[in-house]
Amino acid sequence: VQLQASGGGLVLPGGSLRLSCVVSGFNLEDYAIAWFRQAPGKVPEGVSYIYNGDGTTYYADSVRGRATISRDSAKDTVYLQMNALGFEDTAVYYCARAPRLRAGIWYQTRYYRYKGQGTLVTVSS
Repeated sequence: VQLQASGGGLVLPGGSLRLSCVVSGFNLEDYAIAWFRQAPGKVPEGVSYIYNGDGTTYYADSVRGRATISRDSAKDTVYLQMNALGFEDTAVYYCARAPRLRAGIWYQTRYYRYKGQGTLVTVSS
């Protein structure tokens, strides 16, 4: 099982980025993928989640309305589109795999056995 995040970089406040998570070693349709982020000195924060079997999605309050998670099963890839980025969005973003989870627990890292290396997003002027 492997997950590889990419697409991070330096972006101006108000800008946008699309992060990609390419997976291998399992059938994407059978699992959920979530994006987490971790800022320096802070605990990981669940950003968004998608259960690939039926497309169920969840978002953290901090990004709702600014983020869109999607998948392309043919490419074994999950995307996170982030818009209207602010300084508070600066963090290392990584993707992780879990079984199907309900709304109240999707953001808890203990359910994610596999995670990939992160990609750094820096919002700065």
